[in-house]
Amino acid sequence: MSAARRQALRSMGALALCLRAPALLAANGPSIIAVRVWPADEYTRVTLESDKPLEARHLLVEGPDRLVIDIEGLELSPGLRELLGKVKPDDPYIAGVRVGQNTPKVVRIVLDLRQAVAPQIFTLAPVAAYQNRLVFDLYPKVEADPLLALVRDKLAAEREAAQSVRDALGELIGRIDRPVALPPTAQASVPAAPVPAASAPPPLAAPVAPPPALTQNRLDRLIVIALDPGHGGEDPGAVGPSGLKEKDVVLAVALKLRERLNSNPNIRVMMTRDADFFVPLGERVRKARRVQADLFVSIHADAFFTPQAKGASVFALSDGAASSQAARWMADKENAADMVGGVNKGAVKDATVLRAMLDMSTSAQIKDSLKLGSEVLGQIGKVGNLHKKQVEQAGFAVLKAPDVPSILVETAFISNPGEEAKLRDPDYQDKLVEALATGIARYFAKNPPLARHRVL
Repeated sequence: MSAARRQALRSMGALALCLRAPALLAANGPSIIAVRVWPADEYTRVTLESDKPLEARHLLVEGPDRLVIDIEGLELSPGLRELLGKVKPDDPYIAGVRVGQNTPKVVRIVLDLRQAVAPQIFTLAPVAAYQNRLVFDLYPKVEADPLLALVRDKLAAEREAAQSVRDALGELIGRIDRPVALPPTAQASVPAAPVPAASAPPPLAAPVAPPPALTQNRLDRLIVIALDPGHGGEDPGAVGPSGLKEKDVVLAVALKLRERLNSNPNIRVMMTRDADFFVPLGERVRKARRVQADLFVSIHADAFFTPQAKGASVFALSDGAASSQAARWMADKENAADMVGGVNKGAVKDATVLRAMLDMSTSAQIKDSLKLGSEVLGQIGKVGNLHKKQVEQAGFAVLKAPDVPSILVETAFISNPGEEAKLRDPDYQDKLVEALATGIARYFAKNPPLARHRVL
């Protein structure tokens, strides 16, 4: 073979290798498995799940506000294009999405924003059913005050109640002033009344005074209850045999319980989540402390390895060993929610301080929690089976607010087909809500809350 021919063959081989390089890159690069968007008033989360870790850079741009994210080593794919249709029209933070191949090795995602945000962008290693995740959490630049929101809700409810009274009174006055029609024979026998020169208008009832402003005294006497529907968003919790998710059923129960408790004008409920989004365990505790809650009730639905397990349970915090091996197992399972839901560890400025805050729980808090748990357990036992007839204790992270009596209620075993069917039944949910509300009322009747000096 001549030298010229050998050179030509080498050149053709190099050209063929160059032509195959992009295909090899695409084959070896990460692939998008799923795209999920979790909108909520508190924040919106966007998750890209991939078979290999993703690397991303981001930039905030103003006028108009938008977030630009460049993902390295990725090619545009149908899976990534799904992001365009995942954003809902009522998303509080994202107005629209644009996706494009910025360079051969970089995909650019542009999120058009409805408001200025403080984004958190981080990656999560594979855990549970998830592979690698790239997460964009879009928080508002200014965090809303949850206590102020509760106060506004209470004042709005009082104004609505006062308006209902005025409307009912006006209807009553209208009925009184309306002349009664008499039959023709009766009209003939009634003598005509003399017409005064100037008839006086009918007397009016005293107007209903509008509700007074929420004074400091009324604010301090307000009872605030924190309801905590477990799991949410990326973390579905336990899943029943027919597919019922724990995060959905406990949210439904908590929303009904909020309505039931808020019917008392002296009570206002703060929910750690009121929609399908993820809240880290430490954040649930912080929310309860921010509104200076008088009680904290976390609502869950058990699961076990076998479908035979059944019955409700109530747990309080333990300052030492768990009260049983099952209680310790349950605490370990619930405490793993942060790993599944996806916590941005980089956002915790001082993890040592956070851990210290969660370890300050006092014996007085645990004592009050056991009293609350006993009242609630007694009422739940009237609705369905109990797994344990006494309040159990273990190191649940979500119960570690040092100054708030806190319990965790496992409403039933969602892994049991019969109890899953009950949890799905709205009538059973109503009975469960009534039991929880009654247990809380009985606790307050025996342990009146101390007046707090709440500052807005």
